[in-house]
Amino acid sequence: MSICVRCGMSFGCALLGELDSPCWCTQFPPIVPLPSKEAGCMCPGCLKMEIETLQGSRPPAPHD
Repeated sequence: MSICVRCGMSFGCALLGELDSPCWCTQFPPIVPLPSKEAGCMCPGCLKMEIETLQGSRPPAPHD
């Protein structure tokens, strides 16, 4: 099990080889760089908050 680098919660990470299925994080928008084993991952809740924060700080996309 992985430990969230933000809140300390334990969770499984397929990208680090801890699950036999595609990782849950692939369901999120790909705006956060994939971590290394040394850097660690965020749990689903913290990753969701990080993405929401990043999306809120980005300028709106132009409309067609």
